[in-house]
Amino acid sequence: MVWLSRRWQLLLMLAPALLVFSVYLVYPVVYSVFYSFSDYNGVSKPKYVGATNYRAMTHDDVFWSSLRNTMVVLGVALVLLIPLAFLLAVLLSGPIKGAGALRALIFAPAIVAPILVGLIWVFILDPHIGLVNGFLSSLGFAGPQWIGGTSLTPLSVGLVYVWQTLGFVLTIFYAGLKMLPRDVMEASALDGASRWQQLRYVTVPMLQETFGICTVLVITGAFKVFELVYVLTGGGPVHLSDVLVSYMYYVTFRLQNYGYGMALAVVICLLGVVVSLAYLSFLRRRRRA
Repeated sequence: MVWLSRRWQLLLMLAPALLVFSVYLVYPVVYSVFYSFSDYNGVSKPKYVGATNYRAMTHDDVFWSSLRNTMVVLGVALVLLIPLAFLLAVLLSGPIKGAGALRALIFAPAIVAPILVGLIWVFILDPHIGLVNGFLSSLGFAGPQWIGGTSLTPLSVGLVYVWQTLGFVLTIFYAGLKMLPRDVMEASALDGASRWQQLRYVTVPMLQETFGICTVLVITGAFKVFELVYVLTGGGPVHLSDVLVSYMYYVTFRLQNYGYGMALAVVICLLGVVVSLAYLSFLRRRRRA
């Protein structure tokens, strides 16, 4: 009876959080899956069409270009964000004067609204009024089309995403470094290990869980990039710079094709889950090897 009473106490304590979780996460996901199998314009009664929306997706050139652009953003984030955040965390965890102020400055973009981040970078990367091309023009060089073009836009979006997220990931690495046991580091120093050897053979292996958490957060964040693209290019020209979420927004709210838009949302969710699970599986196998 005591066990039952404790169990009900725990359920009552968790009930508010479970209610909010169900209303704002579980129900929208089920709602999206249901409407992804329908022809629905947001007004009339949804008509069940089976997997028609998913079959149409395989022949949608804009979907494939949006997927490619999303993969470019993800690749830029993984290649630059994780190593840079880790190295900066190692640097700022040392005895550097003003390290606290530097951490605050690096973290600042993470608390700025993504819409404002996009507006800031419009005035930096815009091919006509941007500071970068203005500087290159003053040196006698013709600046490329950083945003709004057919090739560099996904790279530019990836770099802006790195700039925005760097402080957040750095903070996680910094916390992980501060939690490392000092006796292990002192023992390795007494054994004659250099700073590089300590970093490679002691610090990095002990932070495997932190690397896993940061990588999953970066993967899921890259699949959710929307505001940056919406402000920087609006998906143009002719959807060539769209990512998956911005294309889903266009289909759902501009074309009012809610069924196809929900199908896109389901695919985006599944891609994020699959890529994250694949990475975690790789990390688990590597740890056992």
